[in-house]
Amino acid sequence: MPVEIIFLSSFIVMIVGFLLLDLLVIGKQSHVVSLREAAIWSAVWILLALAFSFFLRYFAEVVHGIRDFEHLREIVRHYNPHLELDPSSFERSIEIFRKETMLNYLSGYLIEKTLSIDNLFVMMAILSSFSVKKINYKSVLFWGILGAIVMRFIFIFVGAELIYRFEWLLYILGGYLLYAGVKMYLDRNKKYTIEPQNHRLVKFLSRNFKVFPRYVGGRFFIRKRGVLYITPLFIVLIFIEFTDVLFAIDSIPAIFAITFDPYIVFFSNIFAILGLRSLFFLLVKVEEKFYLLKSGVAILLVYVGLKLFLHDWLHHIGFKPSYSLYVILAVIVFSIVFSLIIPKKKEEID
Repeated sequence: MPVEIIFLSSFIVMIVGFLLLDLLVIGKQSHVVSLREAAIWSAVWILLALAFSFFLRYFAEVVHGIRDFEHLREIVRHYNPHLELDPSSFERSIEIFRKETMLNYLSGYLIEKTLSIDNLFVMMAILSSFSVKKINYKSVLFWGILGAIVMRFIFIFVGAELIYRFEWLLYILGGYLLYAGVKMYLDRNKKYTIEPQNHRLVKFLSRNFKVFPRYVGGRFFIRKRGVLYITPLFIVLIFIEFTDVLFAIDSIPAIFAITFDPYIVFFSNIFAILGLRSLFFLLVKVEEKFYLLKSGVAILLVYVGLKLFLHDWLHHIGFKPSYSLYVILAVIVFSIVFSLIIPKKKEEID
């Protein structure tokens, strides 16, 4: 079995273990998550993501099972053709590969984390529109995130193969991200609203499944008199999964602007997704304070769209992976700082 598959399988087992620990041990009792608890768990997930970046900094070759210079050159040719190795030294080339991989992972992680903020705002609107009790937020978000991991796995590895075979797809993805970024900026002050009773997805589920007329605690299914019903909470879960598919269309191409390596894209995506639930509960508390974050997300979409369009030229002029990391960090920091020091306009509040 290829080393890549063994490493990826081990990584997935580790992630599933984290999720099961969270569901069956830490979050066994349903409760309303406090600001303090959300902050602590957000910090835990961020530290885990950073720990993985240190692993890549010193052992990135383990991901692909790189054995010698020829194998390293093949991996670089496939996933990062613009990376310049040192033919005279395998050790030096491995060092270059490690640094590049870590920077690409961190950039991808920050992009996914930032883009997911808009997804979280939509999740808030969904849970509010369906009148879901806060005590049930945690279980819905858990299963939503688990589903997101499965879908991202499929999207990323299929997408990476398509891009490798048809490089011109990068220009289509770049154009789409430019459009998405501009549209998001123009719509930044619009509130996302849902009318559940009139939504096509709700109507489809109601026609094809027996829907129980009310919530039953945190349950997604209920059996009455031998008949299996889906509860409204299950419809909410399907809504969240559906919106994640739509947001993946933005976020996954954005990370491909950083690296074509599907393993690094997957790792950065998963670590960003793992912290989404805690970040959700943080945003619920501080949504109004960081009102410029949505503008920051729009700017990042435009940036990665341009980077996809100009990827060959940027490498030709020596554009380094660290530059992307600096741009992403600057956008995030400025969005947060300016949100705090510039008062929100009254019409934006209304």
